[in-house]
Amino acid sequence: MSTPEQPQIYLITPPEIELRTFPDKLAALLDAHEVACVRMALATRDEDRLSRAGDALREVTHARDVALVISDHLLLVERLGLDGVHLSDAAKSVRQARKALEAEAIVGAFCGTSRHDGMTAAEAGADYISFGPVQASALGDGSFAEAELFEWWSDVIEVPVVAEGALDAEMVRKLAPHTDFFGIGDEIWGVENPNAALTALIQSMG
Repeated sequence: MSTPEQPQIYLITPPEIELRTFPDKLAALLDAHEVACVRMALATRDEDRLSRAGDALREVTHARDVALVISDHLLLVERLGLDGVHLSDAAKSVRQARKALEAEAIVGAFCGTSRHDGMTAAEAGADYISFGPVQASALGDGSFAEAELFEWWSDVIEVPVVAEGALDAEMVRKLAPHTDFFGIGDEIWGVENPNAALTALIQSMG
């Protein structure tokens, strides 16, 4: 995952998908927009459902030279032929994942709002660090990653950074100069036309 001046799009699947329709919906988005990576972030812990979803989404993403990572399920990465793993426990599992996967595999770490966790995960070998949500919401404890965190990170740390969670046009515009990727999921899947919603967010980068 490279880091050009304008942030790249990193799509995050909904926690539940309908396998008869979602792959086509994803394919249409990837055909319409330049996307760097897709994260399979399903809530299920059923191995068969995860495997079937992984096979279906891999066909879509790899046909378009887009990386596909999975949330947390490290052992499924190589089994399903995926490109890496996104760890949701900050720095705790980064070294383990780095040792378990091939050198070219992507290892990302979600570090919430913690600069310290981000630095620790980066030092442990993470390929990118994700912070979020980027503004207050009714979810969780209400804490969020402030713009200053992204500004500091982009100035000081070379490891790419992802802004995700509670994104809207205003936050995309504000954070575009200071992040390498926008992790976009709920912002587009919950509306009638995900393609139009993604187009609007991309145009907000300026």
